[in-house]
Amino acid sequence: MLLRIFTEPQMGATYDDLLAVARRTEETGFDAFFRSDHYLTMGGDGLPGPTDAWVTLAGLARETSRIRLGTLMTAGTFRLPGPLAISVAQVDQMSGGRVELGIGSGWFEDEHTAYGIPFPSLGERFDRYEEQLAVVSGLWSTPPGQTFDFAGRHYRLSRSPALPKPVQEGGIPILVGGRGEKRTPRLAARYAAEFNVPFASVGDNQRLFAAVRNACEEADRDPSSLVCSSALVLCVGKDEAQIARRAAAIGRDVDDLRAHGVAGTPAQAVDVLGRYAEAGAERVYLQVLDLADLDHLDLVAAEVAPQLR
Repeated sequence: MLLRIFTEPQMGATYDDLLAVARRTEETGFDAFFRSDHYLTMGGDGLPGPTDAWVTLAGLARETSRIRLGTLMTAGTFRLPGPLAISVAQVDQMSGGRVELGIGSGWFEDEHTAYGIPFPSLGERFDRYEEQLAVVSGLWSTPPGQTFDFAGRHYRLSRSPALPKPVQEGGIPILVGGRGEKRTPRLAARYAAEFNVPFASVGDNQRLFAAVRNACEEADRDPSSLVCSSALVLCVGKDEAQIARRAAAIGRDVDDLRAHGVAGTPAQAVDVLGRYAEAGAERVYLQVLDLADLDHLDLVAAEVAPQLR
């Protein structure tokens, strides 16, 4: 099982905060650094304010050398698919081919209202999302020298040169995720390299992984070609006092974290992650909410990650 670090900068973080976490992620041997794509905090004052996901990742692309970089998830409502494809391909070039695009339909209405971003109905957002997946993947996969056309209900492209191209072999991996049991697995089977289940129980992960495997079979795709992953909040301490301190720092109850996240001592964290691995998770995104606590990453890297390899 691969462990990836996942941050929520909209809760209050500067670029330098994120750079410190990304560098420690790389130094301690984690596989990747991912961040959310939000413009509004879900609690507290959110100071000093939001940072843009792809601006941040462009900077990190030049200041790291090994870790994968990506979003969990970019909101489809924030960007047109053509310019998004250009931005992500450029960051892929800037990183030497280490980028992954997690993309979803968008869900947080308040941030749209706060920054003047249109927020269509759920049905329209999902329809747009499906077209965005088709456009982004189509632009990247169009052979050099050829053009790309797309005629959808919401997006139309005519004779696009489909540039720039990703630099990594096999193209930029696309992540699709969520808890829907029908449309989301079908989209993952068609467009994604990875399917992610966010903040759900072991049983829910197992059920949703089964749904996406079934969708792959229905699409005549080998289910083993799709990576399955989970996202879970992290709160690990060397003893109960440290666990309690870390829970308090992120405003969470220890018992709730134990019930719904990767929480407890390193040995308990290994047990939790082992259960998710048995359910089918090949990667886990560890949601780190206290970005100043770099010792947290050190502990997990030293005493949890080695037991999962």
